[in-house]
Amino acid sequence: MYVNKTSMHIRKQKVFIGLSGGVDSSVTAALLLRAGYDVTGVFIKVWSPNWLPCTWRDERRDAMRVAAHLDIPFLTFDFEDAYKKNVVDYLLAEYQRGRTPNPDVLCNKEIKFGSFLHEALGRGADFIATGHYAQNVFRDNTFHLLESVDTEKDQSYFLWTLGQEALRHTLFPVGTYKKQEVRNLARHFNLPTATKKDSQGICFLGPVDMKEFLAHYVTPQRGEVLDEAGNSIGWHPGAVFFTQGERHGFTITKPSAQQQPQYIIAKDITHNTLTVAPHQHSRSSTSSQGILASVHWISPQPPAPQKKYQARWRYRQKTSPCFVHHTEKNTVVTFDTPQENLSPGQSLVLYDNGECCGGGILV
Repeated sequence: MYVNKTSMHIRKQKVFIGLSGGVDSSVTAALLLRAGYDVTGVFIKVWSPNWLPCTWRDERRDAMRVAAHLDIPFLTFDFEDAYKKNVVDYLLAEYQRGRTPNPDVLCNKEIKFGSFLHEALGRGADFIATGHYAQNVFRDNTFHLLESVDTEKDQSYFLWTLGQEALRHTLFPVGTYKKQEVRNLARHFNLPTATKKDSQGICFLGPVDMKEFLAHYVTPQRGEVLDEAGNSIGWHPGAVFFTQGERHGFTITKPSAQQQPQYIIAKDITHNTLTVAPHQHSRSSTSSQGILASVHWISPQPPAPQKKYQARWRYRQKTSPCFVHHTEKNTVVTFDTPQENLSPGQSLVLYDNGECCGGGILV
């Protein structure tokens, strides 16, 4: 079930829309209301660290203004405990293990399409809706998660953990629009959030740098920066704060004669070291394969081993051609050409010509 901008389904079914206080979710609510749905706006309250400025009240106020403008009911769901346990605590544990989890993937899996979906259905909703830039299309008796029409804003990468049951009850109205069209619609509907800037940062936590966030929960521990030969050439505040491919945040005290920028090609949490190298020489940071754990496929049928897919393991990253092989122990993604910085803990997501097939966590 999906909403199409040229031919919206007129159904008197109940939809709970996650109103974040931003323009995308505001337009989502307006489109669903125009399409004839029984719409209820829901602000999702989650955990926020006490050292950050309190912004959730302002966001909730904006969401309430949108609901009042559209004359729809407004609710607040408090998922603070679930967010702290299933997103924040997991994220911290993964970083302390030397891995690089994606908090937005976790938030979608555990909160928006976990706690929120469950609560909404329990209260009689037929669907939930969000302002994600993605498309949910039903064909051949299967729900398919497609990239957004606006490929620059596409968010399907963060939604690879969704299954058929979640998609059965989910609408993505803005997925068939370009971002500028969404802005134009917000002005057309006279929404209070029409000129509001897009939010940036860690899921619901807002504009906070990941290293800054981690520093409040992980004690910095100075360690050595090594070159590829194992020589100490500098120091860093703690290997846990870094991931492969980064080139900032550590100090080089013995620079090379060429004064080349150095990139992290490996990190050792046990010995608290980072290994760096000039980008063009960092062969040890490349790999022709990625091994996946916690694998999930959106379609009932897993990817075919003889078929070529496209993969990305960072948001907005250009996809790389690959094949997928399933063994008794794991799933292996083999690339046409060696890839750099396949960091453990990252979500590797597979695509088939614009359709998100699912993915897994790099080990």
